[in-house]
Amino acid sequence: MDFDFLNSKTGATLDEIRVRVAHALARHPLCRNVRFDIVRVPRTRRGGNWTVTLQSVEPRAVWEASEIVADIQDAYDLTVAA
Repeated sequence: MDFDFLNSKTGATLDEIRVRVAHALARHPLCRNVRFDIVRVPRTRRGGNWTVTLQSVEPRAVWEASEIVADIQDAYDLTVAA
């Protein structure tokens, strides 16, 4: 049985990822005022090719914002716009 589909990520453009991160952060009460930027990076061993820089995070929201971003990074891979 092939389990590669469990490890595959969905392709998304930079704008799509930005929207998904913004909506996910906006849903959490502590993370609504978090300012962030999406940054393209060289592909890592884990397969990621983008990251989020959190620029304005309330101290008690750091953990939640990091967890939200990590979940999105596990699900999406940056693709070039068609």
